[in-house]
Amino acid sequence: MGQDVRSPRGPRCIALVGPFQSGKTTLLEAIMARTGAIPRAGSVEAGTSVGDSSPEARHHKMGVGLTAATTSFMGDSYTFIDCPGSVEFAHDMRAAIPAVDAAVVVCEADEKKLPQLQIILRELEDLGIPRFLFLNKIDRANKRIRETLATLQPASRIPLVLRQIPIWNGDLIAGFVDLALERAFVYREHKASEVVALEGGDLDREKEARFSMLEKLADHDDALMEQLLEDISPPRDAVFDDLARELREGLICPVLLGSATRENGVLRLMKALRHESPGVAETAKRLGASSPKDALAYVFKTVHLQHGGKLSLTRVLAGRLDDGATLQSSSGETGRVSGISAVNCAHDTKRASAEAGDTVALGKLDTIKTGDTLSSGKTAPPALVGVEPSPPGLAVALAATDRKDDVKLGQALLRLNEEDPSLTMIHNPRTHDIVLWGQGEMHLRVALERLRDRFGVNVKSQPPAIGYQETIRKSITQRGRHKKQSGGHGQFGDVVLEIKPLPRGGGFEFHEKVVGGAVPRNYIGAVEEGVVDGLLRGPLGFPVIDVQVTLTDGSYHSVDSSDLAFRTAARIGVSEGLPQCQPVLLEPIHVVEIVCPTDATAKINAILSGRRGQILGFDTREGWPGWDRVRAMMPEAEIGELIVELRSATAGAGSFTRQFDRMAEVTGRAADQIIAAHRVAA
Repeated sequence: MGQDVRSPRGPRCIALVGPFQSGKTTLLEAIMARTGAIPRAGSVEAGTSVGDSSPEARHHKMGVGLTAATTSFMGDSYTFIDCPGSVEFAHDMRAAIPAVDAAVVVCEADEKKLPQLQIILRELEDLGIPRFLFLNKIDRANKRIRETLATLQPASRIPLVLRQIPIWNGDLIAGFVDLALERAFVYREHKASEVVALEGGDLDREKEARFSMLEKLADHDDALMEQLLEDISPPRDAVFDDLARELREGLICPVLLGSATRENGVLRLMKALRHESPGVAETAKRLGASSPKDALAYVFKTVHLQHGGKLSLTRVLAGRLDDGATLQSSSGETGRVSGISAVNCAHDTKRASAEAGDTVALGKLDTIKTGDTLSSGKTAPPALVGVEPSPPGLAVALAATDRKDDVKLGQALLRLNEEDPSLTMIHNPRTHDIVLWGQGEMHLRVALERLRDRFGVNVKSQPPAIGYQETIRKSITQRGRHKKQSGGHGQFGDVVLEIKPLPRGGGFEFHEKVVGGAVPRNYIGAVEEGVVDGLLRGPLGFPVIDVQVTLTDGSYHSVDSSDLAFRTAARIGVSEGLPQCQPVLLEPIHVVEIVCPTDATAKINAILSGRRGQILGFDTREGWPGWDRVRAMMPEAEIGELIVELRSATAGAGSFTRQFDRMAEVTGRAADQIIAAHRVAA
């Protein structure tokens, strides 16, 4: 009935994931302290924790990047990857979890965090990663455990199976009963729990809860089902085997209880991980790795140290990886390892090699990036993992405070993007700004702090320019004439231009209908260039689109005419003609699609209406019970900080995508305000 779950499976890698402020970093601290990796647990509040150790995390008292820490328990090595809980920093989690052996989902009995929990569980479910639910802050529980489980179950597509039930002392939880072991334990703060006799009401509750657990296991085990029907108590080893097998096959999600701040439930969690979580061989198989003769590894995070250079945090999936080895990457690059470090709390220790299962930092792999699969073989390995960043939701325009730092800023942004691919940089050719796109307000704030503190680049920032344009409503004919005499050859160009509006989306067209050689053929190209110059900035201050300009007539001078003269004449003609064509302002309109918990849909509709949004409709989000999808048309100018309001209305769970749809006219007071603001800024 399953393999021997107590057989050694090599070093293991476990992800700690969960909603924002659920206690992941505190749990990591408790694990490190209880397993002897650190002398005592620090705290996030005091800035003494192993996780959240970056200056930005310390400052904001929240996870803004993942932390990897290694410890040993009962002779086995475990690396825990503490992933940020905020959706704005979720890319670190998405890049890391494919190569872990199992995940511990840290949560609490808080209905407001249920959508966040559902998002995280869905990621794990889709990747087939075995997962435990650690119900944290159990010392603050004010609900019975069955009520809590009923609250949490909608977040999971597979059954949440209680492995423990609490022992109550009045309104306080004093300990727990392990339903697989059939033993009772009383919590002791910062010490191992004490075994106590299982009797009275606790014994009755244990029998009922254990039977419920076995029933769920029996759904996938016919022999166990027969034993339950015949009222035969199954062997304890068989129960453990079933728990391990069904966990690994993604049939159940075991639920464990504890309090990370008091270090309660930590050793029981470690024992469950030791006996029931799979090893690296099964993880490699899940990722589709054939049995390679060469070393095979996956890079889940890139870090640039101020003095240590580039580090690639890597999980070795098969074989042996030696310092100095030349590696081929799935992206076609080659790199030579210069230093292997064990990730051990805040202290990295050098080592000569890494074995299958180890999680290590590889030095100086300058061409290797996050998400690459590495091999020590002669050919590039196929990519085992593909992780695409979520579409960004907020942007800021950047410029170096000191112009001499422009090059330094560009290099720093490239390094930031290597560390965090969910940041995107775009150069705006019209405004010459660098536009930095991120997942939200805190994401961008942390990026700017890193630019300043780690890379020594001070930047000034502002909201990015909106892509306003203008067009015309009326046709005219306009002469453009450029004549200049300044000794020697002068400059002479003379054109007659017919300027007409085109339908929306018509772009720009240039034609010529010159007869009799009024404008020689060799100057026609220069006239078109001058027309384009004149359309770059219209009378309202924005680029002009949807215009047709036709050269109908003109004159030239055999000596003084030139390409430059005709280009200048055409620009003058367009610039003088456009104000007479009834110019009108255009703004970009996007189709916005929002996904949000159903109970927040009414708030979202109100937010959209308040931002000049035209709601196109909404329906349920397919495959996501309790979620809606809302579609609307919105002006680009109103989308700017939409993500901030959206996250506030959905407890951090909502997100949106957008796609340009069309340019639309803006008239009246709104247009006047936009034009006036643009003139002030210019």
